[in-house]
Amino acid sequence: MENRYIVFDVETPNSANDRMSAIGVTVVENGMIVDELSTLVNPETWFHTFNIRLTGITPSMAADAPAFGELWPVLEPLFSSGLLVAHNAPFDMSVLAKCLRAYCIDWRDTVRYACTCRMGRRCYPQLPNHKLDTLCAYLDIDLDHHQAGSDSRACAEILIDCLDRGADIGAFQREYDLVNRRTI
Repeated sequence: MENRYIVFDVETPNSANDRMSAIGVTVVENGMIVDELSTLVNPETWFHTFNIRLTGITPSMAADAPAFGELWPVLEPLFSSGLLVAHNAPFDMSVLAKCLRAYCIDWRDTVRYACTCRMGRRCYPQLPNHKLDTLCAYLDIDLDHHQAGSDSRACAEILIDCLDRGADIGAFQREYDLVNRRTI
């Protein structure tokens, strides 16, 4: 698990942010991308026009996709195999926690994670902000923003660059309380 990072990104169908309409997972081991998974998710709830415009995901596109409960048997072994990483990670961690609760899935009470936005602030202090698209433009990383697979891969590439620059991942680790949906 030490040098194995499970980088993920979620898209949501509405402002409740309690369901996923897409998820992307990129696995990094020893500084290299070794696996990727990206899929639409049937959120089994309503879509807001803002989220449709942002992600391009429509209700009809997600209608035949697996629901989170169906995906969890695939996601759980991945999520249990390394440190979770996301960009603006508290958002993605919150959506994960809400989905686990909505589908009555008992995984763990807490989970360790790191945030590449926080890492970016330390590694690239000269940038005007540390949004995913800003970091990708600076590092010349391809990004199809708000597409979960592209966002998770870009986040993984940022993670690798930060680690190559000598960032200590331990300094950025936090613990997320999945029961109460907050960083502790």
